[in-house]
Amino acid sequence: MSTQEYFVNFEKKVKEAYEVAGKARKKGYDPADKVEIPLAMSMAEKVVGLISTIYPQMADSGISERILELEKDYGKLDPAVALQISEEVAKQKFCKFNSLLESIEAGARIGFAYVTLGVVSSPIEGLTEIKIFKRKDGKEYLSPFYSGPVRSAGGTGAAFSVVIIDYLADMFGFSKYDPTENEVKRTITELFDYHERITNLQYLPTEEEMIFLAKNLPVQVNGDASEKLEVSNFKNLDRIETNFIRSGFCLTIGEGVAQKAAKIKRYIDSLKEKGFKINNWGFLEEFIELHEKRDTGEV
Repeated sequence: MSTQEYFVNFEKKVKEAYEVAGKARKKGYDPADKVEIPLAMSMAEKVVGLISTIYPQMADSGISERILELEKDYGKLDPAVALQISEEVAKQKFCKFNSLLESIEAGARIGFAYVTLGVVSSPIEGLTEIKIFKRKDGKEYLSPFYSGPVRSAGGTGAAFSVVIIDYLADMFGFSKYDPTENEVKRTITELFDYHERITNLQYLPTEEEMIFLAKNLPVQVNGDASEKLEVSNFKNLDRIETNFIRSGFCLTIGEGVAQKAAKIKRYIDSLKEKGFKINNWGFLEEFIELHEKRDTGEV
């Protein structure tokens, strides 16, 4: 049997198995009356299949075909594909959502799923939700919430998801996050608490790096309470909903943005060359210099 014949036969047998399973489900003995796991013949279909578990209207809406078109324009696995499909989904070009915030969440998740190849749970379980908070001047900004499963995205995926969310926030007219002094100090405290009291981060930023990121990130990286231990200081803050240590927050800041800053800057430079307007990440250049001083032992 040739390789081609093997795969043709394999596909035929899989479809037969799905048909049998579908008939069994229709008998009503299972919680769902159809097979929940969709077949995916390409990475684009995997990406859409993953996110459509949360937003069923995205299935068969033309998103996977559009991803393939964008790959012809930009190349496979190019961050531009992730950003463009995020934008189009958020603008509800393929299907409708209940609110603008839900459409932004869906756009962020589909882009996040693309950069993680549609094979990990981070886009649906690591990024749990996006909320709208108010600045001190009353303007609104976006705050993405992360949880432990964001680890499966890797540092680059987690960090780039923050870029995607900021890009969408800027596009829809949301303001930048305006951290308070206590929120900056909470970042320092929580990262050290997580590293020393829960489990070691792959990369623990220096206090100087933590302060710089906390002051300059354009969206408020947030997180769900994940541990039984509370932070050791800076509790009961208005725009941080829990006093318990948040693993998703720590992973996204430490192993994500801080560790992968140089790679994210290369992504952003490439995206700008392709015409994407990414306005709020100029601080990365200064952060990378700070990061390099640590690596060379100058600090």
